[in-house]
Amino acid sequence: MTVIVLTNCPAGLRGFLTRWLLEISAGVFVGNPSARIRDALWHEVQQYAGQGRALLAHTTNNEQGFTFRTHDHAWHPVDHDGVTLIHRPDTTTVSSQEPLSTTARPGWSKAAKRRRFGRG
Repeated sequence: MTVIVLTNCPAGLRGFLTRWLLEISAGVFVGNPSARIRDALWHEVQQYAGQGRALLAHTTNNEQGFTFRTHDHAWHPVDHDGVTLIHRPDTTTVSSQEPLSTTARPGWSKAAKRRRFGRG
């Protein structure tokens, strides 16, 4: 099984992928091509994604049963003792290196507090 997820990619790339995969939702493609076709598709996605992002997940013979690759994502796969994990960048600071406030101002709704500070 192969899954390719495209975000903000050209429509032509989406049309190209529909030759081998089924688009089950906008930008989400699934199918079962051979490894050679899958690698060729991923090469084309990387070449023609433009400003967009792409994610490839496919089954393989390892402990997890699958592996994945990313293109222009802020999140990157990292091997940790044979298990592939996602490394997410730390977003608790802004670009000026000033930490974000951890307390809510008066008047914020509960939904805004959850969005900003999480459910914990």
